[in-house]
Amino acid sequence: FALCRKMMLLCYEEGLRVVIHTSNLIEDDWYQKTQGIWLSPLYPKLPPGTLGSAGESRTNFKSDLITYLMSYKSPALSEWVEIIKQHDLSETSVYLVGSTPGRYQNNEKEKWGHLKLRKLLKDHAAQVPDEDSWPVIGQFSSIGSMGTNQSKWLCSEFRQSLVTLGNSAKSLTNQEIPINLIYPTVDDVRQSLEGYPAGGSLPYSIQTAQKQLWLHSYFHKWSAEISGRSHAMPHIKTYMRVSPDFQKVAWFLVTSANLSKAAWGALEKSGAQLMIRSYELGVLFLPSEFGLDTGYFQVKENLLSDEPALSFPVPYDLPPEKYEGKDRPWIWNIPYTRAPDTHGNMWVPK
Repeated sequence: FALCRKMMLLCYEEGLRVVIHTSNLIEDDWYQKTQGIWLSPLYPKLPPGTLGSAGESRTNFKSDLITYLMSYKSPALSEWVEIIKQHDLSETSVYLVGSTPGRYQNNEKEKWGHLKLRKLLKDHAAQVPDEDSWPVIGQFSSIGSMGTNQSKWLCSEFRQSLVTLGNSAKSLTNQEIPINLIYPTVDDVRQSLEGYPAGGSLPYSIQTAQKQLWLHSYFHKWSAEISGRSHAMPHIKTYMRVSPDFQKVAWFLVTSANLSKAAWGALEKSGAQLMIRSYELGVLFLPSEFGLDTGYFQVKENLLSDEPALSFPVPYDLPPEKYEGKDRPWIWNIPYTRAPDTHGNMWVPK
């Protein structure tokens, strides 16, 4: 039973299970919050004497997982790599998207971060009709420094990766494809199950926010009536490409990666090098791996129903609702004393 921050490896007599989740392993993260968890199938053991490279899935999940674990350079994890090699992971239908700290060049830079996502979308996602009008949605619980305007990172290299669909390379000047970012408002936090203390897990600082007021025009409120979680503040992080009517999803990623260059990577040396500062892990759902040749999943309208089997359970409400005039993004290190939260408390950080 191994733990990194982002995952669990569970070894049973009957086989192995991989769990990739957005929670830290602390009680507060598992109570009254919205989190994402991907549970693998139960992977059976390979017959004795089988090569470790056997039992690979069409999504290359086994070797990608081993590469990610080896990047920690930890003897304890090396033991788990040997256990993984002994199991058959061929039933996996998701792709692994990881980040690991370092500077990467040449073909190494496509192994991690947003360039890994770009490569997977280029190689395995299908083009859809009228794709220029399909928005990108990003939803997260923390925000890094994005630079002085959107062209520095968000709407250049990062969007370039997120709008990739099949081999139709979009030019970096493509300004048409909208980006909808979902992040809780002060009122979302104030009225949540935990009240203001929920904001302790939404660490957007005033120092960062003041330098990028331009970013807030992309923001949309957290609302999850569909899953009964509007008042359970999100620590989940998700990214997807949706149709203009928000009924179809071309791909969906659940990950530990927040909206930051540290997590996703930033290009250096005129694009020759990708620099990443943190360990992250997520899984990418593509329609082709679920037997769909349409290029998209239908968005599931009722999360509790069984129909249709291949519709996708997006865990929050679509379309997202833009911030209105009075809405402000939650910033965790300034006081809120105008109105009490659900427990009658104010927020006055030290």
